Amino acid sequence: MSDALERAAELLDGAGALLICAGAGMGVDSGLPDFRGGEGFWRAYPPYARLGLRFEELADPRHFADDPELAWGFYGHRLSLYRKTVPHEGFRLLLGFAPSVRVFTSNVDGQFQKAGFEHVAEAHGSIHHLQCLSGCTSDIWPADVDVVLDTETLRAVPPLPSCPRCGGLARPNILMFGDFDWVPDRSQAQLDELTAWRRTARDLVVVELGAGQAVPTVRRYAELASAASGALIRINPREPQIRHGRGVSIAAGALETLQALVSEKLG
Repeated sequence: MSDALERAAELLDGAGALLICAGAGMGVDSGLPDFRGGEGFWRAYPPYARLGLRFEELADPRHFADDPELAWGFYGHRLSLYRKTVPHEGFRLLLGFAPSVRVFTSNVDGQFQKAGFEHVAEAHGSIHHLQCLSGCTSDIWPADVDVVLDTETLRAVPPLPSCPRCGGLARPNILMFGDFDWVPDRSQAQLDELTAWRRTARDLVVVELGAGQAVPTVRRYAELASAASGALIRINPREPQIRHGRGVSIAAGALETLQALVSEKLG
């Protein structure tokens, strides 16, 4: 890994701007569960293992209409988990790599904001924001709610989060699987700001962390953003390969790699 670290450190030394592209693997070092495959998800959520429910099946918006206690049990638990989680040291290290920094992420956990990043484009929305399930309004509002759970079943106990306008059920402002009712306005405004920044960014380096191929949103964005320069650093313990050698590939976790990069730069 030393040659790759040296090349990555050289790229970062010349960075006038840094674009961080992060997938779910970025949170593993903070203690967040790895949802890769059914087994990883079920280890984190034994009640769903007993039901044979996978992440993809639970992250389906139809549950909010068909079984809202099940739906809000899953998302309520995650909301509480993310609120309690402390971002690992790698987040802080990233803030020091360039004078101008932006984030593009598929994560909905709000960890970058908690770590002090001011400009975060959340491509799939945020669990910390809600929208109306029935679509009575396109408003998006902060999730200032506490969802009570039955710890044995991970089902939510009423009352469930509601829309302040119509009084009906609220849902997270997250793009779920097969979701045609997600309100994208908040995320689109973030993406528009990121696009405008990229037009002015000079000597841009892209660092991609923990982004797999199963849902390739982050990988594609990182590759497009670095296409002109090839200044891409892909950090991924399982799927580090880069097409056509257009960048630096590091087969390791986020935190250990960022710590090693700081040591390499200081050395």
